[in-house]
Amino acid sequence: MEILGKGCDNMQLDGKVAIITGGAMGNGFGIAKTFLKHNIKVVIFDFSDQIGEALGKLKKEFPNGTFLGYKVDIRDKQMVNSCVKAVYDKFSSIDILVNNAGVCKLESFDVMSDEVRDYHFDINIKGTWNVTKAVVPYMRKSETGSIINLSSVTGVRVADPKEVAYATTKAALLGFTKALAADLVSYNIRVNAILPGYIHTPMVDSIAKDGNKENPQSVIDSISKAIPMKRMGTIEELGNLALFLASPLSSYITAEGIVLDGGSTLPETNIVGS
Repeated sequence: MEILGKGCDNMQLDGKVAIITGGAMGNGFGIAKTFLKHNIKVVIFDFSDQIGEALGKLKKEFPNGTFLGYKVDIRDKQMVNSCVKAVYDKFSSIDILVNNAGVCKLESFDVMSDEVRDYHFDINIKGTWNVTKAVVPYMRKSETGSIINLSSVTGVRVADPKEVAYATTKAALLGFTKALAADLVSYNIRVNAILPGYIHTPMVDSIAKDGNKENPQSVIDSISKAIPMKRMGTIEELGNLALFLASPLSSYITAEGIVLDGGSTLPETNIVGS
């Protein structure tokens, strides 16, 4: 599905091509909408059946935008390579990659199965690796590009019980970001990570249900109360940071992990000074 159009470009990104993994919902969908507002050509990779619904919403909101969707399992290297090639063949460029796809299942380490561990590792780490590995050769051809990895404050700065698999993968993505940036800097390809705190997404709703099946809203309210800004972030706010990192306005920034958490990792405790 695609619709062509032009408009103003405030971030010098008009006509650039972006692949966003996990772009059918949550943070990825917020990033897709933000990019389309600045006339970036958006390609969504998502394994969810909601991808058709997401594209329908984009068509309604951005009738002059350019966007495509591929149902892709990022764990499948051959499928990823094929879809990335199709994007390049169509647009003759891939300028931005947002590695947003990720999963989180709360489970204590002492009872966690290898299957649950591998579910996180295969999508959050190996899937990100697969897509990046497929995209980088095309960015090297043009000797420019921006890769944005969605890490987290979880695993890098903080962690809660039952998050060991998720935290491990998100910490790994920050290391991946820094090492990859060192490898690609000579090709004018920048690599950065966003470390979100709580952004209100379907994943957060799922975590809330895991935490309290009878009253998940109580979990949402408790989390929001503990954040200095007293609310969760929005997918649009995360999209704005991704837009900045994709644009020439961040041209001297690479290998960084930028926290977006409303100050949630700021307090030493929730008691002192309260």
